[in-house]
Amino acid sequence: MKGIGKKAGSILFGVCALLLFFALWEVAARLELLVNPLFLPPFTKVLGILWRIILNGELWKHLIVSLRRSLIGYAAGVAFAVPFGLALGWFKRFGRFLNPVLQAFRNTPTLALLPVFVMFFGITEFSKIVVIFWGVIWGVLLNTIAGVRSVDPQLVRAARSMGTSAVRLFVTVVLPGSLPHIFTGMRLSATTSILILIAAEMLGASKGLGYALNFYQANMRFPEMYAYIVVMSVIGVVLNFTLERVEKRSFRWREDSK
Repeated sequence: MKGIGKKAGSILFGVCALLLFFALWEVAARLELLVNPLFLPPFTKVLGILWRIILNGELWKHLIVSLRRSLIGYAAGVAFAVPFGLALGWFKRFGRFLNPVLQAFRNTPTLALLPVFVMFFGITEFSKIVVIFWGVIWGVLLNTIAGVRSVDPQLVRAARSMGTSAVRLFVTVVLPGSLPHIFTGMRLSATTSILILIAAEMLGASKGLGYALNFYQANMRFPEMYAYIVVMSVIGVVLNFTLERVEKRSFRWREDSK
């Protein structure tokens, strides 16, 4: 009961912080305190615009396109990064050999490579998915490698001493021990995929949240622009919260064993 009360109090504290932020936004825009209401319209006006684009279907048209692109790129990135990361973590010499290249690519901002992807693939649907794929793989890949290398060596030695084959050792000991790290990488990369997609859509698209944001900004329709910014923020928060809850429920045994 004490834990539930503490959790509820934490949620309530967070909600109050958000309400205070929105109230300050509203007051600052209404009274023109340090801001120009032309560039920062009142929050209630933004909410009105948001309600309108929900009702007329405009939001759903862009949201569905963006989520489809993000899901395809994310799924492809995870499908590539997990097995590749398991191989790099398990075969240590192979991992050390490729580590300099991986570190170089990892530290190159994905958004800096957008012009390169556009040159190679054009302003197409495929180019946007490739950008998302590239941005997703690094978080999953590096967490997967770390997960394999964090498996207790004593468990590995004990399994080998009992004559466990390499394949069975990997499936029954290494892979389960790596899953918490893998899931953490997947959770972090999920929100990354949304952010990268928005930037890609702002460069060249006819539909999507990034396209809508760029369109309204270019036409100085700032209430609509802020409405889409709010939508993107909500998507990121909901996605991260959902995956975080799934992660905690899936690996509750880690907390119980401590």
